Amino acid sequence: MEILIGAIALALGAGVGYVVRQQVAGKKTQGAEQQAAKLIEQSKAKEQELILQAKERALKVIEEAKRDEQGRRDKITQLEERLEKRESALEQKLEMIDKERQTMQAQRQQLEQTQEKLQGEQKEKLSKIDEIKMQQLERLEKIASLPKERAEQLVLELTEQKMKDRVAGAIKRSETYMEQEKDRLAKRIIAMAIWRMASEVTTEHSTSTIQLPSEDMKGRIIGREGRNIKHIENLTGVELLVDETPNAIVISGFSSIRRYVAKLAVEKLMADGRIHPGHIEDAVKGAKRDVEKKIKEAGHAALVEVGMQHSHPKLAEVAGRLLFRTSYGQNQLKHAVEVSHLARMMAAELGADVKVCAQAGFLHDIGKAIDHEVQGTHIEIGNQLMQKFGFSEQVIAAAGTHDKDHEMKTPEEWIVAAADAISAARPGARRNTVSEYIKRVSELEKIAAAFEGVETVFAIEAGREVRVIVKPELIDDLKAKKLAHAISDRIEQELTYPGEIRVSVIRETRAIDYAR
Repeated sequence: MEILIGAIALALGAGVGYVVRQQVAGKKTQGAEQQAAKLIEQSKAKEQELILQAKERALKVIEEAKRDEQGRRDKITQLEERLEKRESALEQKLEMIDKERQTMQAQRQQLEQTQEKLQGEQKEKLSKIDEIKMQQLERLEKIASLPKERAEQLVLELTEQKMKDRVAGAIKRSETYMEQEKDRLAKRIIAMAIWRMASEVTTEHSTSTIQLPSEDMKGRIIGREGRNIKHIENLTGVELLVDETPNAIVISGFSSIRRYVAKLAVEKLMADGRIHPGHIEDAVKGAKRDVEKKIKEAGHAALVEVGMQHSHPKLAEVAGRLLFRTSYGQNQLKHAVEVSHLARMMAAELGADVKVCAQAGFLHDIGKAIDHEVQGTHIEIGNQLMQKFGFSEQVIAAAGTHDKDHEMKTPEEWIVAAADAISAARPGARRNTVSEYIKRVSELEKIAAAFEGVETVFAIEAGREVRVIVKPELIDDLKAKKLAHAISDRIEQELTYPGEIRVSVIRETRAIDYAR
């Protein structure tokens, strides 16, 4: 029974649970359907809203497109109106041009007609004038009993004679005045320049003298079998005379720079006390360095004196070489400074370019500083040097015309030439004998130096001997004899000289080593 009651209770419990579950499921289903209905209604509302928005956007796009189209139409309408206006304006202008053209054609025709009338009237008037002239000429010829041609000739002759007399008188008066004024001014300017530039009298010799402490020094300078004196002469290119003057040695040579090198070298040797071939070479090299230094110092001092110290640095070295160069016995560096001063003074008096005259006066013989090293005249060499050193064309022209048969074109050229002549022609300035001797000896050295294989050339004994030192690696003994013969033939062909000239070709090889 209890079991039955339990079973019935279980059944009833199960049935009640089922009913409850059915009710719960029914409520859930009804809630879900309501939510689904709400979602459907919401989606439909959103769909309608989106459709409305799309329609509104489409309407806006259509309206904007219509407005753009209307704007384009308006612009096209405006352009068409402008084109119509331009066409009408062009048509009006063309009509005006046609009218003006017609008017101009009518005026041209009127002008042509007027010109034809004037030409006809002018021809009539000219013909009448010619008739009147002919009648008057006939009357004059009858009155004067002369033909027209003869009358014209007489009038011209009388007029020409009067003009000639007047012109001749004026020219004569001008020439007389100018001649007097020219002489007065020229004398005053030259006298003033010479008075302001008072220079020393130049004397140049071809010898130099060295005082010796004793006669024993001569023997040491000569050396065993004369090797020391010969070595000095070979290295310096001068001749040492040791027997003519007591306690003195005379250095003979045409080149003042060689004599000066030899003098310095001998003085150094005597001061040192060691006199032998090796030390002689060192002394000669040192003397040459001293001479180069002196050349630079002299050139710089000369440039400072003439106001050209700011010129090219190499100019001082080149100009300093003129210290050891003479022309007819006149020192060339002093001559250059003197010409510069004279040219500056005359240019200031005449109103010419003072700077150009001063520079050209100093540089007019600059080519003589290296004319023994470079081919060409000293004027050509000087022009090249001035161009190299950056001087103006006016300076080069004024400096390069003093020795040429050249037409002077500028006042500066005349002034430099006059200053050069004044410096060279003043009393005591030059000695012709020295210049001729130097020229002849220089030509001797140039001829010998032109041959291949020659290292050094010295003209000694007043040009009676040419000593040629050759390069031993290029000239052997046989070639040395041939070279001496060739130099002798060239001297005979190109130079004129009294007596004979000895040509000595020296080929020397030495081996030197040091024991330490």
